Amino acid sequence: MPVTLVLDNARYQRCVLVQDAAKQLGIELLFLPSYSPNLNLIERLWKFVKKDVLNSRHHQDFKRFQSAIDGCLADLPTKHREKLATLLAHNFQTWNNVSLLGA
Repeated sequence: MPVTLVLDNARYQRCVLVQDAAKQLGIELLFLPSYSPNLNLIERLWKFVKKDVLNSRHHQDFKRFQSAIDGCLADLPTKHREKLATLLAHNFQTWNNVSLLGA
């Protein structure tokens, strides 16, 4: 079964070592456009965390700042579940029930 790995175009992902390993393992590397934060889910998650934890808030010290971020991440599957569902725009392609063999 073919494997396609979607990468965010980081420099280390394009190095010869990664390219050779992917070729040896039969993995196709699909790189996102150079600047595409809306296609990169971790960028969307970070935007959500920043808004939830940092927006108009001051944390007295690093420990409280870190605790606020940890708390937000811990609450993702429960408290923030519905909000996270909106991170994907309506025109964002997900891989559920999509045959990549025909692509």
